[in-house]
Amino acid sequence: MLASEVSVCPLNSPAGLPDAAAAPAGLAGPWLVADIGGTNARFGWVPEGSTAVSHVATLPAAGHPGPADAARAYLASLAQTLGAGYRPPRAAAFAVATAVGADHIAFTNSGWAFSRREAQQVLGLDELLLLNDFEALALSLPRLQPHQVRAWPAPEADAHPAAAGPAQALAVIGPGTGLGVAGLVPAGAGHWVAVPGEGGHATLSAADDFDAALLAAVRREHAHVSAERLLSGIGLPVLHGAVAAVLGQPAAALAAEQIVERGLNGSCAVCSHTLDAFCALLGSFAGNVALVMGARGGVYIGGGIVPRLGERFFQSPFRQRFEAKGRFQAYLGAIPTLLITDTLAALNGGVQALVQQQRRG
Repeated sequence: MLASEVSVCPLNSPAGLPDAAAAPAGLAGPWLVADIGGTNARFGWVPEGSTAVSHVATLPAAGHPGPADAARAYLASLAQTLGAGYRPPRAAAFAVATAVGADHIAFTNSGWAFSRREAQQVLGLDELLLLNDFEALALSLPRLQPHQVRAWPAPEADAHPAAAGPAQALAVIGPGTGLGVAGLVPAGAGHWVAVPGEGGHATLSAADDFDAALLAAVRREHAHVSAERLLSGIGLPVLHGAVAAVLGQPAAALAAEQIVERGLNGSCAVCSHTLDAFCALLGSFAGNVALVMGARGGVYIGGGIVPRLGERFFQSPFRQRFEAKGRFQAYLGAIPTLLITDTLAALNGGVQALVQQQRRG
């Protein structure tokens, strides 16, 4: 039995994309999609003639020698579930939480390493695409449904912002263990080009005197204060220490999870101030990303931290700081910001990559 197995309904299709429940003519299926991190691997099934992900399951990395072995275990269980309706996958797309380049892939936060060529042969695939996890998350954006995101400000109608009008550039920012940043540019006829980068390592700037004092406190130990230095799981304890120093309060050594928990339940005033500072700085940074990328279609927030903040995020200075760009306040005011609430979104990025690959072929 596979862990955390759920079914996912077919996705609605925003403007510029084909019907998400119907694959393009001549598309070779079925497909296998995966989102593989250092701890877990999530797999999903795309039946022949469809682009809807179903039969999603999560397998622990520790229980398998490598991604191909985990995929084989998933497919064996799926074959039992589907019975006579099962057909081996013809193509697959794996989103991996590491750099993608040469044939050999080594994960940063686990012992997994594999060859793309060998994995393709072991799984009997005609095609195996490898994507960086943030590239996949970016490609998922146009395929998201309203129930998978929460827009701020709320849209006037119950529709995904990307579904209204012609396609425009999008951006995604993901405060998780680190801070990922990627862009997505429309290329016509339902095609999108993901633009992954290292935007999380851009220098973080101050929007007011309190921000300036925070950055000065951090610079006593770190010569370069990047956005990731404060706006990430590894950065929250650093931000917490800086907030305590600026407020003249003692700072206990707390992990990111403890800072979030105590800040939300009100048991620690410094933790509460840290969450406010986190949201404010994230808003300023997200506004910068929107300006640099011209992301007039929307800026999406992914990662594991912000969803845990719940209503606290939507009551924070995030949106005010996102728009606070002087003469370009009206420009930013027209750009929606959206929190991705579905942790399986990257699987749909794999689907989009396969659709585009098949069309190119």
